[in-house]
Amino acid sequence: MDRREFLKTTAAAGTAAALTACGARTSQNKVSGVEMEMRTNPGNGDKVSLLGYGCMRWQMTKDAEGNDIIDQKSVNALVDHALEHGVNYFDTSPAYLQGQSEKASAIALNRHPRGSFFLATKLSNFSDWSREASLQMYHDSFEDMQTDYLDYYLLHSIGRGGYKQFAARYVDNGVMDFLEGEREKGKIRQLGFSFHGSREQFDAMLATHDKYHYDFVQIQMNYIDWKHADGVRNVNAEYLYDELDKRQLPIVVMEPLRGGSLAKLPQGVAARLKEKAPDASAASWAFRFTGSYPRVLTILSGMTYMEHLEDNLATFTGFKPLGEEELAFLEEMAVLMTEYPTVECTDCKYCMPCPYGVDIPGIFQHYNAAVNGGYIPQSAEQKDFARLRRRYLLSYDRAVESLRQAQHCIGCGQCKVHCPQSIDIPHQLHRIDHYIEKMRRGTL
Repeated sequence: MDRREFLKTTAAAGTAAALTACGARTSQNKVSGVEMEMRTNPGNGDKVSLLGYGCMRWQMTKDAEGNDIIDQKSVNALVDHALEHGVNYFDTSPAYLQGQSEKASAIALNRHPRGSFFLATKLSNFSDWSREASLQMYHDSFEDMQTDYLDYYLLHSIGRGGYKQFAARYVDNGVMDFLEGEREKGKIRQLGFSFHGSREQFDAMLATHDKYHYDFVQIQMNYIDWKHADGVRNVNAEYLYDELDKRQLPIVVMEPLRGGSLAKLPQGVAARLKEKAPDASAASWAFRFTGSYPRVLTILSGMTYMEHLEDNLATFTGFKPLGEEELAFLEEMAVLMTEYPTVECTDCKYCMPCPYGVDIPGIFQHYNAAVNGGYIPQSAEQKDFARLRRRYLLSYDRAVESLRQAQHCIGCGQCKVHCPQSIDIPHQLHRIDHYIEKMRRGTL
């Protein structure tokens, strides 16, 4: 079932939390009576909460010796509340929080019946991928988490380094053969990998699926990276999703908020989201986008504080996938944020005076105000483009004298060494000047 059929099915059922392509069902919250959206793993029938808990951002505190340790009391409270409200997928790693995440997560979780949650962790053998070190890490996870089996086990951060590095970490040392044997024994219930890399590297990994029969894959997916990934550090999630969908592989989503940036949006974008849905948080838009795709099994969120958890629970209980018009609106916001990024200028003026008279902070402040205010001209097809174009050019000439505008920057770089934000000032000035010149010539 594709996304269109998925939405038809949910509408026909009279609820956005109806059956999905992964066999989603709803599970009633014990406390409030609302329903957590659930997705069924088609490979083994697991009923997994669409909201998953990423255990890499637990709150830290200091012990008596001044060392950084996880605040176990906070973790216990968050885990209790999450389980009570239907969240049942918890994702950790030996590499998280200075190696403390697995133990802290397990302390909190093991106060509950083992069958009430799904435990996911990873073989994070980044620094030493010898067979001995890799198997020691694997066995340590069982000891640290005091469990007899792992529900979901991942080869951690596959992609960078290509197939050659994958083979060195897992194949040449016999670790893949070992993990397949552990899966056959039931010690690993589901075996997959998390991916970071290029399209070529992703294709190379999927080519190994026929041999290793992965049960699921974890990818970065959000409404920016859906079509606007940089192609080097990551590839468009739309491509990743389609390739995994073809193979009917369940998808675990990481970075639905793109490192938190989609929860703290530019002022203009945030205002437009508020205008569209006054009571919805910026984060809820991002989560609803990701959850609108039926091959997604669960969406990880690293919820450090109770207010983060509460906001996400409000999104995922009685979950409503986005409609086509809302998806188009988010794509418009994605274009705005990727093609017209703000400059991280604080107007400190340390870069001034420019030896060629350029008003560096004035240019940046004017440009940022247009982006944040939501009145940046984008293309001739844009609604009210002519009015926005005229407004920008007139306000630019008023804000910055002609002789001090961006076209007068010669790229000497004298300003760069003085910038406390490490902005590549000449590059940003040339980018803005190029944009303004296209606007003036009518070629935008």
